Amino acid sequence: MSIFDSFNINSSGMTAQRFRMDIISENIANANTTRTEDGTPYVRKVVTFAEKGTQTPFSRILNEKLDHYSGRGVKITKVQDDTWTQMNIVYDPSHPDADENGYVTYPNVNTVTEMTNLIDASRSYEANATAFNASKSMAMKGLEIGNG
Repeated sequence: MSIFDSFNINSSGMTAQRFRMDIISENIANANTTRTEDGTPYVRKVVTFAEKGTQTPFSRILNEKLDHYSGRGVKITKVQDDTWTQMNIVYDPSHPDADENGYVTYPNVNTVTEMTNLIDASRSYEANATAFNASKSMAMKGLEIGNG
C-alpha cells in the first residue's frame, strides 16, 4: 500500500461523510414538511455506504496476493427513503393538510436521531481529516529526508 492509497482512502471517507451530512441536513430542514411536490409528507432519507471496488471472492484474493487490490476506500451506494420508521400522526384539525378526521401526517424525521447522526458523521469526517493530515506529514518528512 502506497502513501497515495491512504490519501485516496481518507478523501473518499471525507467525501462520503460530507454527503451524509448534507442528507441529514435535508432531513432536519424538512422535519415539519407535510406536503411535498407530489402532495405527500416528506420521507426521511438514509445514506448507504459500501467498500470501493467490490469484487468476487476469487478476484479479491488474487488481487490481494498480487497487491493490486483496488477496493480501498468507501463509496455511496444509494440514498433510500426510510420506509421502516412510521410517520408521525398528530391531531390538528386546523392544519391545512389535516385529513377528514383532523389528523396530520408529519415526516418520520426525529431531530434527536438526526442530530446524533450528524455528530457521528462529523466525527467520522474529522477522523478522516486527521488521518489524511498524518499521511501528508509522513510524505513531507520523507521528502525532507530525500533532500537532506
